[in-house]
Amino acid sequence: MDHRFDLDFIKKRREQLGLSRAEVATALGFTNTSTYWKYENGTYKFKAEMLPTLSKALQCDPRDFFCPDLC
Repeated sequence: MDHRFDLDFIKKRREQLGLSRAEVATALGFTNTSTYWKYENGTYKFKAEMLPTLSKALQCDPRDFFCPDLC
């Protein structure tokens, strides 16, 4: 089974929680929002070591970031 990273989930979850891109960028240690935007939109790929911090910011399980089939 090929697991894909679900960028749509990340964006929707952030919006559900009422978090701005800047708030998530700060949680991940980025100095500007545009860097985080590139991750959320797929220009850059999230690294494994970022997932625990991202899951804490988005109040979800890291497994939620993956979908079992093509997203």
